[in-house]
Amino acid sequence: MHAPSPAPATAPAAALPWTLQRNAHGRLELSRDGAPPEEVTPVRAFPLAAPDEGLSLVGGDGHERLWIDRLDALPAAPRALLEAELAEAEFMPRITRIVAVSTFSTPSTWQLQTDRGDTTLVLEGEEDIRRLDGNALLVTDAQGIAFLIPDAKALDRGSRRLLERFL
Repeated sequence: MHAPSPAPATAPAAALPWTLQRNAHGRLELSRDGAPPEEVTPVRAFPLAAPDEGLSLVGGDGHERLWIDRLDALPAAPRALLEAELAEAEFMPRITRIVAVSTFSTPSTWQLQTDRGDTTLVLEGEEDIRRLDGNALLVTDAQGIAFLIPDAKALDRGSRRLLERFL
């Protein structure tokens, strides 16, 4: 009988050449190359089509300080900080059901169920419904809040029928 061979050693994750932390005011700070920490804001390159691909850390002057190819490739600590910051900045409820519409002409008030609770939106015009990849739709209300329908075909029959009147 042979003794089991030892498991291959796992290489430690490569240390990042930068660090990310929150400052005393709760804002993200990027430190690298021995330079003083600088406040940064994460900005997704493709927030709807590829939210985890292409992330830029932008300084107060609007210039990019660091490019991150894939958010899911980062170690847990910086990834958690960035995901929390992005969640605070990006408010895009997902429509799960269209309960009712006030009229089939615009402006129209929609009663909705979303992943963030029940709400109402005012659709000013059909042009405020944008088609995205696949069956996804982006609905922008009169206040500029964007609502996402990830898959219009996955909505219940009643919601689809109401929505079709505006498409």
